[in-house]
Amino acid sequence: MPKGQNNYHKITSVAPGSIAEELGVEPGDLLISINDQEIEDVFDYRYLSQEEELLVVVRKGDEDWELEIEKDPSEDLGIGFESGLMDEYRSCRNNCIFCFVNQMPKGMRRTLYFHDDDARLSFLQGNYITLTNMSDHDIDRIIRYHLEPINISFHTMNPQLRCQMLRNSSAGDVFGKIRRLKEAGIELNGQIVLCRGINDGDELEYSLREFEQYLPQLKSVSVVPVGLTRYRERLPKLEPFDKESAGPVIDMIERWQQYYMERYGIHLVHASDEWYIMAGRELPGEERYDGYLQLENGVGMVRLLTEEVRETLRMAKQSSLAECNIPAGGSTTAEKRHVTIATGRLIGPTIASIAEEIMQVFPQVQADVVPITNHFFGELITVSGLITGQDLVAQLQGRDLGEALLLPCNMLRSGENVLLDDMTVEQIEETLQIKIIIVESDGRSFTEAVTGIRIG
Repeated sequence: MPKGQNNYHKITSVAPGSIAEELGVEPGDLLISINDQEIEDVFDYRYLSQEEELLVVVRKGDEDWELEIEKDPSEDLGIGFESGLMDEYRSCRNNCIFCFVNQMPKGMRRTLYFHDDDARLSFLQGNYITLTNMSDHDIDRIIRYHLEPINISFHTMNPQLRCQMLRNSSAGDVFGKIRRLKEAGIELNGQIVLCRGINDGDELEYSLREFEQYLPQLKSVSVVPVGLTRYRERLPKLEPFDKESAGPVIDMIERWQQYYMERYGIHLVHASDEWYIMAGRELPGEERYDGYLQLENGVGMVRLLTEEVRETLRMAKQSSLAECNIPAGGSTTAEKRHVTIATGRLIGPTIASIAEEIMQVFPQVQADVVPITNHFFGELITVSGLITGQDLVAQLQGRDLGEALLLPCNMLRSGENVLLDDMTVEQIEETLQIKIIIVESDGRSFTEAVTGIRIG
């Protein structure tokens, strides 16, 4: 039985009717071991607790209880812990020249300054990691538990350049670890944050070619432009991409898409929507996104939203609108409705075009789109997910907003009604004297929020 206390885990909750409750486990007890093995984190716990026969050691005060359990492999013990990981989060060991956290102004909430680089969050939440703080033991555990997908921040396939970009002398040593994951059959996704004059051009060409060695485990790689705030004092000088420089990036990626599609049946590498909007080019069709594997990196979000809105409008037409299920407080098709949609400057024209399609089917609806300029982080930041409450209030105050203000859900902290500057939705409602509707990212939710009608 383990003697050290580093891997003892405080139990904070016990599910009613669970195995743990039936055996007398209570909040405040400590989980010591399962089947004589210490629990390093949530993955050990999940893996070991799937056994049909368990010997679970729980400490109550100064007494250790040995609980013999027989259960179905899929049956949970019903124990909750202080941390979802059952361990401390691992911070980043790099000092990347493009790191967004280093471009934050002072005085914001502490969590915004945490440099996350935890492989476990890559599996649980889809975070991208550099692998620079991972040991061989960590790789062994990923392979043992077959944790996938693992999302990797490549940035470049040139080891020397990777060291320079991440400002970490060991950052170029990770490719052996990636090969181990590939050979073990672990599914991988990748990303490149593209910095003008650094890892673009010939370096990007080299990286896109070298990704071939990780197929078929490597399923997708996104290429996104570096985000530059106005808070870059004492940071390396980086130049933003523009309309002229975005075009060659798209051309190169599309050429490699054709290469990989012809040989492997997938497009593999994808330009984020920003490149197409920046270059003033038409977005690719749905078939080019390989099932939208990189939505969280802004790859295909606009195309998916557009197609979902159009499908919702087709449903509305087929139901002749009169058959729409109208929620309490919603408008009928005969009533006028006026709403305002606040969004980022980058996607503003696209949202306006989508809103126009909705108004053509619902002529009683007026939807005004207001692109918000990001004064807080700087005007080079044009995405909606980084808009603050103070910029919203300053640019919307005094306007006729209609009966509701629509905000995309990515403006909010996950699970809370709080924006990046800690201004709450309720505070914005009170200041602007307007009802706010938080809109989910799918096209049907967007259409229903604009029209006030539940469709289908």
